[in-house]
This record gives sequence, structure tokens and C-alpha cells, in this order.
Amino acid sequence: MWLVKKFQKQPPPPSPEYATPWRSVNWREESKENILRTLKNVQPGNSEVNTLRILVHGPVGAGKSSFFDSVNSSVQGRITTRALSHVETDQSRSFTLACKTYKIKKDMTSFFPFTLTDIRGLDRNGRGGIQTDDIIKVLNGHIKDGYFFNPDRPITEDDEKYNRTGCLNEKIHCLVAVLPANNSTIADEDVMRQIREVREAAGRLGIPQAIIMTKVDAACPLVKEDLEKVYTSKKIKKKMEECSLNLGVPVKCIFPVKNYHEEHAVDTKMDVLILDALLNIVNFANDYVEDQVDSD
Repeated sequence: MWLVKKFQKQPPPPSPEYATPWRSVNWREESKENILRTLKNVQPGNSEVNTLRILVHGPVGAGKSSFFDSVNSSVQGRITTRALSHVETDQSRSFTLACKTYKIKKDMTSFFPFTLTDIRGLDRNGRGGIQTDDIIKVLNGHIKDGYFFNPDRPITEDDEKYNRTGCLNEKIHCLVAVLPANNSTIADEDVMRQIREVREAAGRLGIPQAIIMTKVDAACPLVKEDLEKVYTSKKIKKKMEECSLNLGVPVKCIFPVKNYHEEHAVDTKMDVLILDALLNIVNFANDYVEDQVDSD
């Protein structure tokens, strides 16, 4: 009997991808242009707000600054390096040290009515990175641009970069966590604890939240070969579900992207993912400021 079993045809190994994409994406250039047109027509839905403010945070080395540069590159149609994202061998150190809010040019004379704020990264052991109290103060509009975060203690009210008012136009309207898909950060309990602490504070304020999952090409060979496989990859789907479970953010609010890194020209597939994520985040922020009108 064992001889029969030995030579029986074995079933093929499970496929590393789904037969059809589980999230629909139009990868053509026209899709990118349609998203850009929609973004150009965005207007804050509250007269108290002239700019929708998006805060980007996450662990050191996750690609926060690279995400802004990628957004700017996708919008401008060329590679840009305004956020000065940094490649270094020591991934335990944050290259971004200060609070910096970036505007994005719509045309030669105007800017989009939304900004992205970049801050110091979270450290895995809680030392050398940003204090979660400082992130919560940024959410409330209490930290001015240019403040250099002190890893040893949070900002105090007597600091010249402390903003006492924190009106709706100065507060954050959407919180975005940036997490890499290609390493163990999602399973790192200390990092997750800090992100959950900030997420809970944002939840108490009613601020909507999203997750940008970077480095998807490094996490899955299928995606590295063809970015269109990102929504058929079982590995990427599993990472997103794991992230959702750990942080309580719905999968529909998690957006996998590939940041610009070694490319010297923009790529339509990369742009479609990046701009689709940006449009959703901007819509979340606008929903929030509109809700403030209803609650007044």
C-alpha cells in the first residue's frame, strides 16, 4: 500500500495568489489623471478650515518621509526629494527630527487645500524616538512647525513652539500610520503599543485613521515582479489583515504602496496606488471637518 501512495500524483502546492484581485484597481494612465482631477477639485467642507491637515507617523525606517516624497512625485509627474528621506544602515535612528508640514503645489501659483505633516519616528524600545505625548499634542494642534522633538521628554507649555489655541484649522484632520510590509514591525508589540496609544487618543477626538503599508515589493516576490499583483497576493492580504487585527483599523482603510526609492522617473502603476491612497485619506479628513459643522 505504501508503494501505491508513494507514486500517487501529489496535489499542486497552494497558489501564492488569488485568481482575481480582491480590490479593484484601474492601472491605466487615465485612472491616474482622473484621481488627480478629483484631488484638484477638493474643497474643505467647513468654513473654519482652509487646509485639511494629515499627520503621518510610524516607526523609524517605515518610509514616512519617502511617502510624502512619493505623493509629491506622483502629483508633480517627476521625482522630487523635498522631504529628504534618508537611507542609512542604522534603522534604529530617525532621520526626521523636527515637526515639518508640507504643502503640495497644484499649479504655478497655488497649492492643494491639504498638507502632510512629518514627525520624528517611533523607536522600538521607546528610547531615541518621539514621545507619544508629543504626537497627541500634534493631533490637538499644540505643536508648531519647526519644533525639534526631544526623545527624553515631551514639549511643555512654556516652549516657544507650543501653540495654546489649537483651533480646528490647526488640528489634525486625519491620522495616518506608515508601516512596512517587509519586516516584523507589525508584530513588534512595543511599536504596536505606542501606535495604539496614539490611535486611541485620535479615536477620543473623533479623528479618522488610515494605514499606509509600504515596501510591498520587498515583502512579496510576486509584487516585486509586477506591482499589479498587489491585490492578488495572499502574502500582502495576510499582512494587511494582521495589521488590522493588531491595530483595530479596518482593512478598507489600509493602503499598500511602493514608495519611490531607486526610480529616476515616475511610474503609472506606482502613482495609481499612491494617489488612490492619498485621495481616500483626503476624503477621510474632509468627512471629519464636515462632521464638526454638524456637531456645532
